[in-house]
Amino acid sequence: MWFAILPSSQLKNKPVGLKRLGKDIVLWKDAQNRVNCIEDICVHRKAKLSKGKVVNGNLQCPFHGFEYSGDGKVTVIPAYGRNYKVEDRFRVKNYYVFEKFDFIWIWLGEEKPESDPKFFDDINESFSYSDYGELWRVPFTRSVENQLDVMHLPFVHHNTIGKGGKTVVNGPVVKWIDSDKFFFYVFNEKDKGFIAKKPEELKIEDSSIYLEFIFPNVWQNHISENVRVVAFFSPVDKESSVVYIRFYIKLSKIKFLDRLVAKGGMAFNKLILHQDKRVVETEKHNIFDDLLVQGDLPIMEFRKRIVKNKELFKDFLP
Repeated sequence: MWFAILPSSQLKNKPVGLKRLGKDIVLWKDAQNRVNCIEDICVHRKAKLSKGKVVNGNLQCPFHGFEYSGDGKVTVIPAYGRNYKVEDRFRVKNYYVFEKFDFIWIWLGEEKPESDPKFFDDINESFSYSDYGELWRVPFTRSVENQLDVMHLPFVHHNTIGKGGKTVVNGPVVKWIDSDKFFFYVFNEKDKGFIAKKPEELKIEDSSIYLEFIFPNVWQNHISENVRVVAFFSPVDKESSVVYIRFYIKLSKIKFLDRLVAKGGMAFNKLILHQDKRVVETEKHNIFDDLLVQGDLPIMEFRKRIVKNKELFKDFLP
């Protein structure tokens, strides 16, 4: 499956080393401007390749100049001469990566990917955006589940997006669109002395708030037809993840102006993010010790897929 791991804007002319999915990797762009990804370690003396440079589209080790192609194979050992045919044993692991939607995605799995990464059908080139990212000291499961949590708003965000004291959580209703994507609809209200309604008692068309999630790590809040917040939750290791927020708007036909508005609006999104982070970073990392309730239905759906892929996620799941 595809994991979003880094905004395209953060990979330019130099190699970028980072930890994702519990592995140290290095990204770079070759002569055709394609993104490549291999282990961030030289097969020779174990130096970090990310400290090297790009030479003729290959990644050159900073220590002894070994050059790596995108498939992880050493193509040049300078000490032997450029015309020397390097043995196949001089290679490191490579990873399938894809650049799309101004983001870089990595494939998790031994089989070759059969399709491109999925994104939201209703976000297109007519939108402008600003983005922001930061490290959270929790595994990606906790950072994802924070955005699937419809119960925390009047408490964590009591003075921002949770104003109004809507503490009773009817439902929510979860609707799967395909094998990887679901919508969830919110029906929160003030406590009027009634017991929260069950999902089957609710109608989707009565909800004014709905959100969307693409497994394993992309989320969208449909604020309005022309305003969206998208989040990418990139696993680092078993203890941490990077949360990237992208604020999309389409308020005018002038992209430059929309970008300025999006940049200004990011300040409020960062405030919301930091309200979440303050609490989420206090959670225990093992999600399987939790005792969930009806309002956690989107989280329950997410966890079903986590359990199904637990072995695949073993390098970054506590």
